[in-house]
Amino acid sequence: MHRRWEMERERDVRRELVERVARALREDGAVDLPGGLRLRRASSPTEPDHDISSPTLCIIAQGAKEVWLGDDLYCYDADHYLITAAALPITTRITEASEERPYLGVVLDLDPALVGSVMVEAGHAVSGERAAVRAFDVSPLDEGLLDAVVRLLRLLEEPEEEASFLRPLVVREIVFRLLRGDQGARLRQIAIRGGHAHRIARAMERLREDLARPLRVEEIARELGMSTSSFHHHFKAVTAMSPLQFQKRMRLQEARRLMLGEGLDAAGAARRVGYRDPSHFSRDYRRLFGEPPARDVERLREAAMEPAGL
Repeated sequence: MHRRWEMERERDVRRELVERVARALREDGAVDLPGGLRLRRASSPTEPDHDISSPTLCIIAQGAKEVWLGDDLYCYDADHYLITAAALPITTRITEASEERPYLGVVLDLDPALVGSVMVEAGHAVSGERAAVRAFDVSPLDEGLLDAVVRLLRLLEEPEEEASFLRPLVVREIVFRLLRGDQGARLRQIAIRGGHAHRIARAMERLREDLARPLRVEEIARELGMSTSSFHHHFKAVTAMSPLQFQKRMRLQEARRLMLGEGLDAAGAARRVGYRDPSHFSRDYRRLFGEPPARDVERLREAAMEPAGL
């Protein structure tokens, strides 16, 4: 009897999650909300979207999605959540969505300082985790975490004076539950200074800042106090990519942004991100995005001009 009651309650909470996201976002698109919360709605499956991740909790109220990190594929739905623990080049695609049952997604930013604060208050150890942890993973969504996320969404319909006080408390609870869950080690690596995860994070930041600079793996490894082989091993363990693959993805994504946002042509964007050979740039670009640079940018501009919801 008790188990049946628990199952019925969980179904009610899941139903409320769907209703609250749908009510907050009545048309296809995305919206940024207070407290690092973002909602997404789509009435049909989407084409692959190339982006840069950030430390976030991703929950699907309805539908399904896939995320590519390097050669690794992560699929999740309303029964699972995904943690992203670093800024990485990713490819995402909504795989289940329709007019009758639109995709409804919830994303919550995870502030490393907040994660560290909750760790300390909760008495979690802040040392001893030296192994590199993959920056992405999917886990089953348990009732406690689900309930906390729904309570966070309820605050969207409360007076802002009340919501602004309660919102940080609910977010702290969500972080606490994540720390105690399957992905606790992943969250702890966001906050822990020192160890391989922090070193790899520094290397990733260095590569992002110096996109146009030729990759010198030995130099970066030496600055981090690691051997070249150890650096390669731990970098791939966290990012699912080699340093060279990571740099190439970041260069191509930045070149795409430059062409879309600043109006550069392919040759100019290629030079800005460190490509010396335009034909090499064009080949790499087409391999990642599926079309040559000019055609891809034209398609994206045309899509941006289409009326919303069509």
